[in-house]
Amino acid sequence: RHRRVRMKKEVLRAYKVRIYPDAEQRDNLARTFGSVRFVYNWALDLKTKSYKQDIKLNAGQLSAAITALKKTEEFCWLKEVSSVCLQQSLMNLDVAYKNFFKGQNKHPTFKKRSNTQSARYASSAFTFKDNKLKLAKHKKPIKMKITRNFSGEVSSVTVSKTPDGKYYASLLVKEQYESKSKTAKQLGIDLGIKDFATFSDGTKVANPNHYRKSLRKLKKLQQALSNKQRGSGNYKKLKLRIARFHSKVKCQRDDFLHKLSTQLVNENQVICVEDLKVSSILRNKRIAKLAGSLGWQSFLNMIEYKCLWNDRTFIKIDQFYPSSKTCNKCGFVKQDLKLHQRSWKCPDCSTIHDRDINAANNILAVGLTAVR
Repeated sequence: RHRRVRMKKEVLRAYKVRIYPDAEQRDNLARTFGSVRFVYNWALDLKTKSYKQDIKLNAGQLSAAITALKKTEEFCWLKEVSSVCLQQSLMNLDVAYKNFFKGQNKHPTFKKRSNTQSARYASSAFTFKDNKLKLAKHKKPIKMKITRNFSGEVSSVTVSKTPDGKYYASLLVKEQYESKSKTAKQLGIDLGIKDFATFSDGTKVANPNHYRKSLRKLKKLQQALSNKQRGSGNYKKLKLRIARFHSKVKCQRDDFLHKLSTQLVNENQVICVEDLKVSSILRNKRIAKLAGSLGWQSFLNMIEYKCLWNDRTFIKIDQFYPSSKTCNKCGFVKQDLKLHQRSWKCPDCSTIHDRDINAANNILAVGLTAVR
């Protein structure tokens, strides 16, 4: 017997690890985060004003402007941090504008100190050897907690601080990845609220409701925060507690999404989904809060890049296709189907349909037409 050899290919994978900077390193990172945020907001303001005057500024012109800004007495403190991080901030703004003009994102907004703070270090601004990370302008390596082994060249490092006070480093690694063996299975996925996902084989994955289960406790914490004096010690303590609460819910959701997406990609060769526009769904006030907490877009993004790694076929069908209203047996379209009707009988062929399973089968059928 000949053993089948699976091909390896070079991919970019991000490994997020917890870091524990000391007091001096925290002070250095605080200055870096503040400088990066200032440069981003300063450049965004400059580009906005210039655009109104019909003047277009590119990343090179902004970079030269930042260099000139450092030489002034008022902004000489920008020299205290790595210039690479400041240049990366300008590149991030440039990408944000490109996505905006492509219609993929909204217009870039100003960064806030209260949100997650981050700074990206290119390969020239850090060293990573023997699982030790040393950043530019730092005297010694940062203490890290690495739980997964990886091999390959670290091309960039993004250091972040979350609102709950934790520090992380995201290592972007170029490594050889061995894709999964091919399979004959094909799957259509219909995402929902009552059931997080319904598959074309009839399987349903219940909504874990991480946010809803925590909503009562979160309301009490937010009510208590409203009674505290803004800026006081107790206010800051309670705000940190709320941030940690949100972080816990996010970790639970990410763990659920990663495990489910990995399982689906490992088991299926072709995966078809509906191209959801989450922004339009969030306009419905009745389901906006719950729908926004499910992470549908993150889930689809995970499936997409994991399919790319493993040579799987990932297909998105048109969001306006009436997948729930179309009979997958005869093609009849029931135009008067209401959202609360979870099952319906086809007037043409008398087939009784489960709304979500029928939709998943239609999504798979339409998606497969793009493969043929």
